[in-house]
Amino acid sequence: MGSGHHDKLGRKDYEKLLEPMEEELVGMARWAQKTGARIVVLFEGRDTAGKGGAIKALSSELNPRQCRTVALAAPSEREQGQWYFQRYVPHLPAKGEIVLFDRSWYNRAGVEKVMGYASEAQVDAFLRHAPIFEHALVEDGVLLFKYWLSCDQEKQEERLAERAEDPLKRWKLSPIDIAARGKYADYTKAREAMLAATHTTHAPWTLVDFNDQRRGRLTLIRDFLDRLPDTACDAPELDLPPLGGKLRREKFGVLKPIEPFFET
Repeated sequence: MGSGHHDKLGRKDYEKLLEPMEEELVGMARWAQKTGARIVVLFEGRDTAGKGGAIKALSSELNPRQCRTVALAAPSEREQGQWYFQRYVPHLPAKGEIVLFDRSWYNRAGVEKVMGYASEAQVDAFLRHAPIFEHALVEDGVLLFKYWLSCDQEKQEERLAERAEDPLKRWKLSPIDIAARGKYADYTKAREAMLAATHTTHAPWTLVDFNDQRRGRLTLIRDFLDRLPDTACDAPELDLPPLGGKLRREKFGVLKPIEPFFET
């Protein structure tokens, strides 16, 4: 699933194509709030695939009180002794909310399996139980979307090198990412087993090519919007009558703002 058939999408073209989708996303959020819809979107994929950028593109214009991102750290000792899905349940949406999982319960079928953090028995149990857990969510009315973001190993290596060299991106490069570099084929095998067990009619997977991340974001967002019910919902009428009189300047008595960093 390479990107050789397309030239890399430029920023200006990307922003032009994204803008009308952002309006649709705002309308979708308004619809969810009005109808009480509960929306869950899972973002899974290889390291550097582009999960963070895709989540930002989908959510940047939405109210963060309504649309939130969940990116859990490694489980604590207590969480390791819980029912596996238990720590994810408190993060599920209430009525009118949208939750975006930056990695999800599928950690068990991916990094935990490949890096040896979970036993074969634990992984097998997860693959049996995940469809049951997701069926319960969907049956209760949750709108569940599962995306796998794909990228070739050559592209992954380019992005890892970029992170290593850029001090602003180095925080994205964890020891696990480095250790996983040589396990590209193992991750492929684990993913295929995961898809075979958890790609169901009630909670299907959608694979998106993220070798070109901008094109991938547009593809993902378009698919997400197209698969939702009709979200047409009129925006509320807002009328800002003139204040009248002279507009006031900001005044301070006790403290004053610091001086500008530079003058134009």
